[in-house]
Amino acid sequence: MPVIAVVGNKGGAGKTTLCVNLAAGLSQQGRVAIIDADPQGSSLQWHDVAEMSDSVSVFASTAALPQLVRELAGSFEFLIVDCPPSVQAPQTVDVLQAADLALIPVQPSPVDLWATVHIENAIGNARVVNPELKSMLVINQLEARTTLSRVVREALTEISLPVAKTALRRRAVYRNSALEGKTVFQMGARGAAAAEELEQLIQEVTG
Repeated sequence: MPVIAVVGNKGGAGKTTLCVNLAAGLSQQGRVAIIDADPQGSSLQWHDVAEMSDSVSVFASTAALPQLVRELAGSFEFLIVDCPPSVQAPQTVDVLQAADLALIPVQPSPVDLWATVHIENAIGNARVVNPELKSMLVINQLEARTTLSRVVREALTEISLPVAKTALRRRAVYRNSALEGKTVFQMGARGAAAAEELEQLIQEVTG
């Protein structure tokens, strides 16, 4: 079953928010699990308070992470791994060598763009072992009216990794839903626009 590694090379890129909301959307198609390989343990913390904990299972990473990935991939329709905020972390290296897709949230900031260059190199290194590994950059927390947000897609063309057509906008509902132990899919009208974005992204990821 598809193994999706959510990867970043700095904190604050929105990895965990993307993980849990992506998992919530995918749970409408089949059984979904998250492996929390980030030392901060944010996905596990979300699961402890989440209202949809029965729909999405979250597992702590282990020292035998590649074996855990293989075992869980056989039991779920989708397996998402919340990786540490470093492409040099051993957990990230292990997961990229076993994943089907690396999903990389990138905020429209110079620091995030610079960090993406290192991710490009990490993907290339992983493909030596895992030549079928696909990748997709996801523009995250987009503010359409800012100059930087307008030029970020053009800037990402300098990197060889493909960019998702769907960008996720900066929306308060992402933070508010996390505070309430929910995902945007459970926020009713407040979360409708965010849920629609995520559904479009899921179509790209699974298409």
